[in-house]
Amino acid sequence: MNSPLTPPLDLDMPCPDPCPEVAAQLLQKAGTYLPQDMLDKIFRAYQLGALAHQGQVRNSGEAYITHPLAVAEILADQRMDGEALCAAILHDALEDTALPRSFIADTFGESVAEMVEGVTKLDKIQFNNRQEADAESFRKMMLAMSRDIRVILIKLADRLHNMRTLESKSVESRRRIARETLEIYAPIAQRLGINVVKTELQNLGFKAMYPMRYQVIAKQLANQPVLRREAMATIEARLAQRIALENIPFRLVSRVKGPWSVYSKMRDQHKKFNEVMDVFGFRIVVKKVMQCYHALGAVHTLMKPLDGRFRDFIAIPKANGYQSLHTLLFSPLGSPVEVQIRTEEMDIVAERGIAAHWIYKNRGAASSNAQACAQSWVNGLINSDDFALPSLEFLENVKIDLFPDEVYIFTPKGEILALPKNATPLDFAYAVHTDVGNHTVATRVDRRLVPIRTKLLSGQTVEIITAPSANPNPNWLEFVVTSKARTSIRHYLKRIEHEDAVNLGHRMLDRALELLETSLDNVSAAQLQQFLSDNRYPRLEVLLADIALGNRMPDQIARALQPNQSSLLETDTPIVRQEEILINGSERGVLTFSTCCYPIPGDDIMGYLTAGKGVVVHRLDCPNIIDYRKHPERWVPIAWDRRVEGDFRVELRFETENKPGALAKIAAAVAECNSNIDSVNYKERDARISVMVFCIEVKDRKHLAEIIRRIRRLNVVYSVERL
Repeated sequence: MNSPLTPPLDLDMPCPDPCPEVAAQLLQKAGTYLPQDMLDKIFRAYQLGALAHQGQVRNSGEAYITHPLAVAEILADQRMDGEALCAAILHDALEDTALPRSFIADTFGESVAEMVEGVTKLDKIQFNNRQEADAESFRKMMLAMSRDIRVILIKLADRLHNMRTLESKSVESRRRIARETLEIYAPIAQRLGINVVKTELQNLGFKAMYPMRYQVIAKQLANQPVLRREAMATIEARLAQRIALENIPFRLVSRVKGPWSVYSKMRDQHKKFNEVMDVFGFRIVVKKVMQCYHALGAVHTLMKPLDGRFRDFIAIPKANGYQSLHTLLFSPLGSPVEVQIRTEEMDIVAERGIAAHWIYKNRGAASSNAQACAQSWVNGLINSDDFALPSLEFLENVKIDLFPDEVYIFTPKGEILALPKNATPLDFAYAVHTDVGNHTVATRVDRRLVPIRTKLLSGQTVEIITAPSANPNPNWLEFVVTSKARTSIRHYLKRIEHEDAVNLGHRMLDRALELLETSLDNVSAAQLQQFLSDNRYPRLEVLLADIALGNRMPDQIARALQPNQSSLLETDTPIVRQEEILINGSERGVLTFSTCCYPIPGDDIMGYLTAGKGVVVHRLDCPNIIDYRKHPERWVPIAWDRRVEGDFRVELRFETENKPGALAKIAAAVAECNSNIDSVNYKERDARISVMVFCIEVKDRKHLAEIIRRIRRLNVVYSVERL
């Protein structure tokens, strides 16, 4: 659109009629299934939209109202209700014109106003960049979807028409819009089962994103050898003849994969065009569910099925409500041919998804099931912890959740859970319940113990073994794929980190107050509350966590709380002589063990407060201590507790004989001492000697000494020293 926001509207002005032919075409389509009173409302919406957008034009030069009308026409093709068509015509009015929301609500009803508001971008709010604005607008749209699923149908129709008319945009804009379409809107259409929209969005996005690749593949599809086309016609005739022998009423449709679908398969499976086997396929549509299985038997007697390539989505529907039988058959072509078998109702739901609720509203449960699945998915996003994340992170999680394929997993009781492709037993555990996931220690798949990062396959039975003492591990985030699992793990780790930070911050503030010969208990509640209020801290715990994370200095806080006390903090007493805070290794959320000196239990250590990182632990003989002495106010007196938990990294330098097997001998010696090797780096190497640096895990200095003694006994090791 070229023109700026219009001035305040005079709603008493005569309504213009800038494109009567387009409006008439819309009303004609809507008139095939809507009553006259609703058609009058749609025409009124057109008049109001034309008035609001008067003077505005698209980049193509057309009157802007042609775009909302085209969006409404796309929805009319899907037989959407009159309210949705009115909202589609007015979907840009709040964003680009001065039309008040109240007038829309008064004229067309509150539901229409809410739908219009749901697809309106947040352009009037200032954001740091376009990506953040788009992400926040997307979050707003998802919230509106949870109240009225028609919002996303309007948005998809809006995006579809924009993609159809993308030529007037700059190359940069075309690529940006195409990428967003392929990454977000086409997957959403797929997730909601709206196949007819998904396919067109994908192909249009592909054409705009990679025009040359699109042209090559489209040309290849159009120029398939005549022999292959004749063979396909023969197969179609044989299929029709065989099913007719069973006296099954049917409709047989041939299909060809779209350019994007072929390209995706070539890219993901590293195949050439000629290696994509299922470019062509057939769909058999029957009347009843039992006839699907009857037709399947007939098809299998005609051509042999490929082993393991039959999928029953009727018994186990996809997450978007899709139902069909899929089988892959050997054909006279010498390549497999896919056949899909479904009922008429299933076919409409497969093509229209949630839009089938309005097309097929009163005739069965499939359409209602598709809408229920969609509503459940949207509500799950809105009610999850992901929704509270920053907008960009929320959008990235939604992208991950828009998976194209699912696997169907059985519980030990025979219940079915649908999970995304590449899901692990840990994803399954969190899908069952958050507490089950948090306390997972092992898993059985088909009664066999497997690692929790194993990728699951459809039809497997998964059993989760839990223990009350087990807790999430940060490494779990590397292989879980569901948003629920990721969010639950992050939530737990953040809670633990916060608790650790509060505990450590409390101890640090106590030490600082002791130097003022007082304690936190002696600070009056009123004085403490005044300090928190002045510094915008909602609770004491937040202040203590900030201290532990290095964002506030404990001595400064102590002076502010006890301004009249005599202070040892103002003397030159070395901080290492003060009473020390004992650490036991469980404070990993707020303690960072430096990689310049790798401190381990038993070493003399000191802590250095770094903003955002908290306390960084160093050895007292660390070469960087000289620099840290310049800022004594950031020193934290710490020492090891009697009992220390966990493993700690340390670096060892080896001089070894340069011959085969030397590295293996050292690794075996390390393993015999119950230690893990994190990394190995070669520093020097000649014909006789190799110099290597190992980073290994140890429990304390005693454990390290044991490892060094064991390695020194090896005949291939000349020397070993700790760095």
